[in-house]
Amino acid sequence: MGLQVEKLGNNMARLTIEVSAEELEKAIEDAYRKNRNRISLPGFRKGKAPRKMLEQMYGRELFYEDAANALIPEAYEQAYDECEETIVSAPKVDVVQLEGGKPFIFTAEVALKPEVTLGQYKGISVEKSDVNVTEEEIMAQIDRERDKNARTVDITDRAVQDGDIATIDFEGFVDGEAFEGGKGSNHPLTIGSHTFIPGFEEALIGAELDKETEVNVTFPEDYQAEELAGKPAVFKCTVRRLQEKQLPELDDDFVSEISEESDTVEEYKEEIRKTLEGRKAEAARAKKEDAVVDAIIADAQMEIPQPMIETQQRQMVQDYAQRLQYQGITFEQYMQFTGMTREQFMEQVKPQVMKRIQSRLVLEAVAAAENITASEEEIEEELKKMSEAYQMDVEKVEDMLGKDGRKQVSEDICVRKAADFVVENAVEE
Repeated sequence: MGLQVEKLGNNMARLTIEVSAEELEKAIEDAYRKNRNRISLPGFRKGKAPRKMLEQMYGRELFYEDAANALIPEAYEQAYDECEETIVSAPKVDVVQLEGGKPFIFTAEVALKPEVTLGQYKGISVEKSDVNVTEEEIMAQIDRERDKNARTVDITDRAVQDGDIATIDFEGFVDGEAFEGGKGSNHPLTIGSHTFIPGFEEALIGAELDKETEVNVTFPEDYQAEELAGKPAVFKCTVRRLQEKQLPELDDDFVSEISEESDTVEEYKEEIRKTLEGRKAEAARAKKEDAVVDAIIADAQMEIPQPMIETQQRQMVQDYAQRLQYQGITFEQYMQFTGMTREQFMEQVKPQVMKRIQSRLVLEAVAAAENITASEEEIEEELKKMSEAYQMDVEKVEDMLGKDGRKQVSEDICVRKAADFVVENAVEE
C-alpha cells in the first residue's frame, strides 16, 4: 500500500492511499463470488454464470463498488497507523482511480490534531470558594432524611394546608366551556410542589373535604397549549382525600435506625457535617478546575478544524443515545418528545463539545510542557479500576480498548495529572 500526506492548512490533510492492482483484482473476484447468486444470466443456472460473461453483459464496473467498499476500511486503517500525523476526525473519502488492472487510488480528507500555543497556565488567579458548613445546612440535610422516613396519615378534621397531599377531582373551564385535558379524578397533588399552573395549589389552601371549591387562575403566556396560553380559567375542584406527612422525631432512636456510624443526635450531626464538607470540597475543586482551565483556554492559541468538532458532536450524540437506551428510550423517541431534530441536537451540544475539545488540548499541552507522564503502575491501576467497573478481566478490558487502548489510558492519566498540576499552582483570592 502507498501513502502520501498533503497538508491543506487549517489543520486539515489529504491522505492519498494506493492499493495494488493485485489486491484490487482479488477484491473484485471476492465481490463476484459474493454476489453471483443474486445475478441471473440467460442460459446459466443462478450463481453459475462466469464472471467475464457477467461483466460483458452488465459492464466491467459491475463489482467495482463492492470491491472498493471492501478495500477502503482496511487500507484506511493501515494508512492511519502509518501516518505520522495525529488524525482527529472521521475521513471524507473520494475515489480517484478504480479500474481493473490498475492500482486502486482513493483520498481521505481528515482533520489533524491542532497545535496549541500556551499562554499563562501557572499562577492563575481564581475566586476562593467557601467550604464551611453551617448549622442551617446540617439541619436542612437532617430534615431531608426525616422527610424520606416520614409516614403519611389521613386528615379528616381540618381544611387543606400548605404541604398536604390532596387527592382531588377537578374540571377546568375557559369562557364557561370545558377544555380538553382539563379534567381529572383522584389526582394526588402535593400543595406547594408547584406541579400545577401558578396559583392553583395556593388557591386550594383552606378547601374542605368533599366540598366543591372554585379555583381562579390564569394560564401562563408561554403555556404549551397555545389555545390556553394567557387565558383566565376556572377550575371546579373537590378534595376527596387529605393526607399529611408526619416526620419522625429527631432523637437518638431515629439516628440509630438510619445511620450505621452514629448513635446519638450529636454524633449524627457531626457525621452530616463531614459528609457536607466533603461534598463542598469536591464541588469547590471542580469549580476551581473549571475556572483555571477556562483561563488557560482564553490565553492559549489553537485552531480547531470543523471536522474535529463534528466528529465529537456525533460521538456525544451516540453516547447520549446509549444512556437513553439504558432508560428504555430510543434517541428517535427522545427527538419526538422534545420536538428537536438530530441537527438541532447536534447544534445544542456544540458549546459543550468545544469546551471538551479545548480543555483536552490545553491540558495535553500542559502535560507536554511539564514533562508529565504516566507510569506503568498507574496504567495498570487504571486498567484494574476499569476491569472492576466493567466486571471483566483486565485482559478483556485491554482487548475492548483495542491496540491503542493502553496509549489512550496513559494519555487520560496525563491529562488528569495536568489538571491537578494547574489547580495546585493556581492562586486563590
